[in-house]
Amino acid sequence: MTLPRLLLTTLLFALPTNAEDIKTNPAALHERGVEHFYAARIPEAIADWDREIALVPFRAPYHWQRGLALYYAGEYEKGVAQFESHQKVNRNDVENAAWHFLCVVRAKDSSVEKARKKLIPIAGDSRVPMKEVHNLFAGKGTAVDVLAAAKKNAAGDRLRNQLCYAHLYLGLYYEALGEKQKSATHIKLAAVDYKMDHYMGKTAQVHHKLRTK
Repeated sequence: MTLPRLLLTTLLFALPTNAEDIKTNPAALHERGVEHFYAARIPEAIADWDREIALVPFRAPYHWQRGLALYYAGEYEKGVAQFESHQKVNRNDVENAAWHFLCVVRAKDSSVEKARKKLIPIAGDSRVPMKEVHNLFAGKGTAVDVLAAAKKNAAGDRLRNQLCYAHLYLGLYYEALGEKQKSATHIKLAAVDYKMDHYMGKTAQVHHKLRTK
């Protein structure tokens, strides 16, 4: 997933550090929310991002970060709504479809089968191994396919990054299926063995921290 930086940078001037000033500065609230999320302070992250959106409502559909936090807060119906909203402004992102699936699975009166029927179709996400991840969530692919794609013709940092993504989404997928040990194994690989410092790499680390408390 990518941050819509053009929208955010219109708000980024001198970020305040005073707590009272932060409350009225959407960019500062966004950044503090990110800090909370990285530290696995999920309710605090959501609170800051809700304040950000209240100040700048046009940001609401772009806020996939809030959707991730809603998943970890157990606010699955709100997560579904967030990712459906994000789909309208970012139509080619397999990750959005995956997180929507994860929230649908855990929403009231739902199941993996129902989530598969509601899986958002995606075309045009060329990132490796996103095509295979989407097929996996659709029930048309396997974990072997995801890992094979991540490893193919890759080395060094590129390989590490692709394996971080592969194991993160395998871990999330197995969590949706209720296979806790498989999920934990893949998440550890994403969070520790193939650790990355970008947003989704940090998300793997947050997931690992929250699930191993």
